[in-house]
Amino acid sequence: RGSVKDFPDFDANQDAEALYNAMKGFGSDKEAILDLITSRSNKQRVEICQAYKSLYGKDLIADLKYELTGKFERLIVSLMRPPAYGDAKEIKDAIAGIGTDEKCLIEILASRTNQEIHDLVAAYKDAYERDLETDIVGDTSGHFKKMLVVLLQGSREEDDVVSEDLVEQDAKDLLEAGELKWGTDEAQFIYILGRRSKQHLRLVFDEYLKISGKPIERSIRGELSGDFETLMLAVAVKCVRSTAEYFAERLYKAMKGLGTRDNTLIRIMVSRSEIDMLDIREVFRTKYEKSLYNMIKEDTSGEYKKALLKLCGGDDE
Repeated sequence: RGSVKDFPDFDANQDAEALYNAMKGFGSDKEAILDLITSRSNKQRVEICQAYKSLYGKDLIADLKYELTGKFERLIVSLMRPPAYGDAKEIKDAIAGIGTDEKCLIEILASRTNQEIHDLVAAYKDAYERDLETDIVGDTSGHFKKMLVVLLQGSREEDDVVSEDLVEQDAKDLLEAGELKWGTDEAQFIYILGRRSKQHLRLVFDEYLKISGKPIERSIRGELSGDFETLMLAVAVKCVRSTAEYFAERLYKAMKGLGTRDNTLIRIMVSRSEIDMLDIREVFRTKYEKSLYNMIKEDTSGEYKKALLKLCGGDDE
């Protein structure tokens, strides 16, 4: 359900040559760069990088960084990286220097599949020669840290066979760990929400509502706090109920009000363009009564805007 597909009659050498020509001489043909890169799939872009290297003995990403600037450069360069390396770079940036971008950590680790998490851990090791878990542990604390470590294992159950007894037990355990307890047993929340399959958790949430009379979201808000609460809501509830809705909400928040959170906007548009952009657009339209396309159009400008609109893939108004 992505908006970006493989380009038909693809020729990596031809594309590498076109990009080389668009960047040679004085100033670069940004329009040509933008059109070509946003209409190729990630797999094809990676092949173009290899072709560029063998034709010109140069690194395409380095040349693009040199030729382009600002948000447009960040977007184009993000498109050139394989998804796992894109995630690794985002996480590296999120924990570099003083302070941590917890929202970025939450978004990536809460929404990726087991396989995507395994690929991310390997890419991080390859790109930075460091262990991702060690870096995250060094940069976060408390229950928030513990839950991130659970997610980093990429060991969420994936079978769709659901045991009714276990559903009832989990719902009861969550209720006893939170609402019915003086203080909260966070470990129980971490175990159940971090390990069980999505299919199973959806039924647990239904059962929870039945036995407690309130949605699990409300209990999480009442029982947990800070980044840990945000993470549990993202993982547990939003990404389990609907990943597309989670991303639609993140995109809306990145653009509404004054100023745009460009890093968030770029990260989501790039990482979901080949996965579920069509679903995200649909949810966005229903939830906010305007199209994602229009909101991007009103909120951004120049080549940056054009490239984002290409990734969006169409207007739903």
